[in-house]
Amino acid sequence: MVIGMATQKVTVTLGAEQVASVKALVEAGDAPSVSAFVQGAVGAALDDAAAWGRILAEALEQSGGPLTHAERAWADEVLGDSDPHAETAA
Repeated sequence: MVIGMATQKVTVTLGAEQVASVKALVEAGDAPSVSAFVQGAVGAALDDAAAWGRILAEALEQSGGPLTHAERAWADEVLGDSDPHAETAA
């Protein structure tokens, strides 16, 4: 358990090869436990998502702000979005 941090137990499904790889890291002493490895991986993923959000916000600011509906529709068409009329969270 992480000291000083509220924790909550959850169930996740991983591929058998992923579990074996994580357990091998623990057995080799490269990770303290499976839980600690997963906590670290989730933390890194959250940090990455936040960083991409900041990069996107900065790029949008430098290029004139958020996409207009017309720009989003064009991008959806070009990128082959399966439902170009669906609203997405900004």
